[in-house]
Amino acid sequence: MSDLIKAVVLGIVEGLTEFLPVSSTGHLILVNEFIDFTGSFAKTFDIVIQLGAILSVIVYFWRKLFPFGSSKTPIEKAETWDIWKKTVVGVLPALVLGATLGKHIEEYLFNPVTVALALLIGGIALIFIERRKTQGGITSIAQLSYTIAFLIGLIQCLALIPGTSRSAATIIGAMLLGANRVVAAEFSFFLAIPTLFAASAYSLLKTGFDLNIAQIQLLVIGFIVSFLVAWLVIAGFMKFISKRDFKLFGYYRILLGAFVLIYFFVIK
Repeated sequence: MSDLIKAVVLGIVEGLTEFLPVSSTGHLILVNEFIDFTGSFAKTFDIVIQLGAILSVIVYFWRKLFPFGSSKTPIEKAETWDIWKKTVVGVLPALVLGATLGKHIEEYLFNPVTVALALLIGGIALIFIERRKTQGGITSIAQLSYTIAFLIGLIQCLALIPGTSRSAATIIGAMLLGANRVVAAEFSFFLAIPTLFAASAYSLLKTGFDLNIAQIQLLVIGFIVSFLVAWLVIAGFMKFISKRDFKLFGYYRILLGAFVLIYFFVIK
């Protein structure tokens, strides 16, 4: 398989899985097993395509996230600033724990067993939550208190464990704390912007930018593919959860977790 095809495949996988509650890390681990894309450049590539996915969130939610412009009323601008302030509060726990524990987690937990167990537990949690008879009473970001935003941020830290899925952790946390599906998903997207940007910037500083022309071309291709696919996924996901629940993703996580265990301990 050529490097160009690998770049496209990984961009598609990142775009498809980064914001769905299915674990992009788990998928990338599996895909890398089959396409043999490893080394220092592979780490840089994974970071750059993640930035493409982040950009898709900003573009899709631009109206809600951009606090300036004459087309917005003072009330709308205040609502936008409220989103950003709650997002900052929510991201603080991940920044602190990621900086202090990230290296140790990567050293000891980045393995198939951890990924599989996290996928299974997260899948069961999604199904359990959706079987509740009542849905959350928080129907807008404005109704989220700063305390709840912070608690969602704490729960997001579970995503430091590979296979958990950042979006699954925040969505499950938000729903447990009273948010409905749409609010839980939206706040998960908003938290992704500073969380993933900070993680990507930190990782890029560690890996460096010593790249040749061919590698830069692959990064550009992966970035664009990831951005486009993620934008389509976000649009489809928001429409999906307005009418459907998260059980499908829970079942999928359980199947994927089982496959990871079977592949690494039986087939491989």
